[in-house]
Amino acid sequence: MPDGEHTERYADGGIKAIGHRFTGELEGYWEWFRKDGSKMRSGHFAHSVQVGQWTTDNRSSKPHTVTQMKPPRAE
Repeated sequence: MPDGEHTERYADGGIKAIGHRFTGELEGYWEWFRKDGSKMRSGHFAHSVQVGQWTTDNRSSKPHTVTQMKPPRAE
């Protein structure tokens, strides 16, 4: 996939996800949406790994759950 802003769409053309890719990986802030257009989840990626605080929203796009992602374990 090309670098830069990326939009994923449902079959009907509605937006499924918006974010950025860098060297083919998910980077920075991303948002996912339900088919009805309401925001479902948002948070940050670093090298395609979820990092920091992630928020899951209810159907009214209001925060429902906030999750603090654990840093990746060192190999």
